[in-house]
Amino acid sequence: MPAQRPGGGPRARTAGQAAPREGVVAGRLLKITRERTGRTQQQLAEDLRMDTTSIQGWESGRRPLTATQTGRLRDVRRTLLRLGADPALLVLLEEALDADAVLAHALAGPPPADPRDHPLSGWVVTRDTTHMLAWALTGVLPTSVPAPPPGRHGRTAAAPLLGAGERRAVFDHMRAAAVLGHRAGEDGALLRRQALYLCSYDDAPDTAAWLAGMRRRLPSPRRDRWTPYWADQRSVAASLTRHGDTDAIHAFIADGLGGLGETANLNYWAYWLGVDTLPQADDSFMATRPTGSWDGLALLRRLTGRLAPHLGCIDLNVHSVWALVGSRRGLLSAADPELTGDLGRRVTRLLDSGAVSRQSRAELESLHYGLRLHRM
Repeated sequence: MPAQRPGGGPRARTAGQAAPREGVVAGRLLKITRERTGRTQQQLAEDLRMDTTSIQGWESGRRPLTATQTGRLRDVRRTLLRLGADPALLVLLEEALDADAVLAHALAGPPPADPRDHPLSGWVVTRDTTHMLAWALTGVLPTSVPAPPPGRHGRTAAAPLLGAGERRAVFDHMRAAAVLGHRAGEDGALLRRQALYLCSYDDAPDTAAWLAGMRRRLPSPRRDRWTPYWADQRSVAASLTRHGDTDAIHAFIADGLGGLGETANLNYWAYWLGVDTLPQADDSFMATRPTGSWDGLALLRRLTGRLAPHLGCIDLNVHSVWALVGSRRGLLSAADPELTGDLGRRVTRLLDSGAVSRQSRAELESLHYGLRLHRM
């Protein structure tokens, strides 16, 4: 049968054309999880009382885990846990399934006419899901997934990398989805923003120019009133740094932060870095969620790890740490010596590096002074 597109009709496949592997991310993660338990495909099949070809189909992506009955998938996860699987990998399996669902939708054809029918309109995608998508689009292993030992094909064989044609189809779909979301205005805000960010992983020569053109079409962020375009501008600016353009992130810091923008920025960091684990249906939580609802120390710890000179968004990261410390009285006093020591070393390294803007340098000096007072 022809491939069925969610929210639309079937898309014809030419004779001899292979069906897209729509379960590659969860399948690869399942393979890594199984191998780390020491079980073979045959042994796991025996544990699950099923045939080996089913395990082979799941791990290769030919039989997507997204099409597996919920009860069977629960059995797989619980059996792997009993066999000694890393619980963190089993949690990530849910993120991998979300990634596969998005990829399957993109590979099935153009976006649906109604932006609300697109999976990227349904929830604010987490960092882990985004990195799972990037795994299939770039081959870069997510930091949350341990690298498998090199086999006879080397470590590159471990990536669930889509074929070149499939990757092009996904990126073309995401560009079309971003335009669709833009035409829908605020009703298409979440689809637009998330599709734009995924487009930043595209290494096509025109990607940076295309992203910059989309950015120019967006209204400027406002400090006094929340609009979804604030999140658009933040994501597009961060996306452009991946292509070497840091002007956009500096413009966003100047125009989009301060007032309500500071609250939105910290709330989004808390969600993106996994400190605030509540799922969100749209971006409005950035402005409405009380910043005291998540652990400030946990966010400081994770943001501190992002104070590295080589990062394109380093000035946004510096500002975010400075704003977090300034908004939470006693945060440095409550931090353990290991955290404050790491923060101090990173602040000093950045001050010595010359890799930050004048504003960031002033903010780093303020942090350095605060850390000195904390040690007295």
